Amino acid sequence: MSQNEFDSYRPPQPMRRKRRPEATKYDGARKRGQNRMGEVSMVEDVQFTSYYGRQIVKAPPWEYPIGVYLFLGGVAGSSGLIALAAGATGRETLRRNARVGSIVALGIGTVSLIEDLGRPERFLNMMRTFKPTSPMNLGTWIISAYGVNAGVTFANEFDRMTGEKLPLGPLRKVARAFEKPAAWGQAATGAPLAVYTAVLLGDSALPAWNGGKFSLPFLFASSATLAASGTAMLSTPLDEIGPVQRLALAGVAGDMLSLRAMKKEMHPLEAEPLEIGDGGKKMHIAEKLLIAGAVTGLFAKKHRAIAIASGACLAAASAFTRFGILDAGFQSARDPKYTVIPQKERLERRRKHGIVDDSIVTGPETD
Repeated sequence: MSQNEFDSYRPPQPMRRKRRPEATKYDGARKRGQNRMGEVSMVEDVQFTSYYGRQIVKAPPWEYPIGVYLFLGGVAGSSGLIALAAGATGRETLRRNARVGSIVALGIGTVSLIEDLGRPERFLNMMRTFKPTSPMNLGTWIISAYGVNAGVTFANEFDRMTGEKLPLGPLRKVARAFEKPAAWGQAATGAPLAVYTAVLLGDSALPAWNGGKFSLPFLFASSATLAASGTAMLSTPLDEIGPVQRLALAGVAGDMLSLRAMKKEMHPLEAEPLEIGDGGKKMHIAEKLLIAGAVTGLFAKKHRAIAIASGACLAAASAFTRFGILDAGFQSARDPKYTVIPQKERLERRRKHGIVDDSIVTGPETD
């Protein structure tokens, strides 16, 4: 084996900073030299750390454009449902505003998504296959289907807005014939567009997303309702604002209940990033905006300025909720305690229930 002058040199290693132990409900037992089961430990309590100080789970390389897409996707999806209901009840101004809002939100949101991907062809590559088990692949098809239907309804609406002066010729009759089916198609794909991103987040390994994966779609649905109804209240006259006003108040109730259910579903440590850090700050701001939007929403039909203030608060609350969820997931990936402690406690709970014959628990705990 050959050697050179550099083989005998080892660069000085920096001193590793010891992790400061977190205060938990087990601190009293640790001070007494006992473990969680009340048994005296024969060795020094070991504080876990990650391998070479790296993260245990890797967060996706997403930046702020994904947060913009999460918010605008909810606006676009719920606006399609509002547009269908408004058209069925004869509220033409509300229908027009919802259709215009949906196509604008979808356009900006799609650009934000492609911007974060870095290469536009990556979006097209997702459409080479159809894989229902992949939320990202299925979401690409949902966006495309929604975009086609929203484009048809917007084209008809824009033609009416210009007084039917566009040189469409015989295409105008074709566009009118496809308007109603496209409106139903837009509404049918609107709900999946608003919530599929929640399934995508919950399918990841990040504790703050995966821990609440069953309630997160309900939170995104109510948040999308807030966003769409809030933006509709900004531009709709008071005589047609009634349905979106009631929808907004229902969204407020759904947002509060679903967020509470999600935190209850999660391990306390998994829910901690929703209370502290950047994610927690955004979630607290969203809560305050939600309350302000709900209070002013009760009197939205009294004055146009009140309706605008309520709509702005509700739409902003939805945006802060989406960005707060996004930041909480990234924060939970940075600290290994959010991954290790919940897993260990779930493992112990499964052992206590006698579950020892699966891939998670390899055998019974021995003395």
